[in-house]
Amino acid sequence: MATTIIVLFNLKPEAQVEAYERWARERDLPTVNALSSVERFEVLKAKGLLMSDAEPPYRYVEIIRVADMARFGEEVASETVQKLAAEFRQFADQPLFILTEAL
Repeated sequence: MATTIIVLFNLKPEAQVEAYERWARERDLPTVNALSSVERFEVLKAKGLLMSDAEPPYRYVEIIRVADMARFGEEVASETVQKLAAEFRQFADQPLFILTEAL
């Protein structure tokens, strides 16, 4: 059964929105989508809360659909993905990684 990883996060106060979003489009999305274990990876930017004027608690959501978690673990350990993860940590403020599966 496929696993979907949901990542919720805000940017660090010192991170620039434009720099993060350019990095996500040019580095993060192509690299993660190229992993053989990943069916699909997307990054979403929260626009608001449905029927509310309140600010969303998280500005960004990543959805990673993983076909093979064992293979994903191997690929995540690679030098390329470890470098990408270090870059991500420069932008993201305490990301929350949630493992999910379909009912």
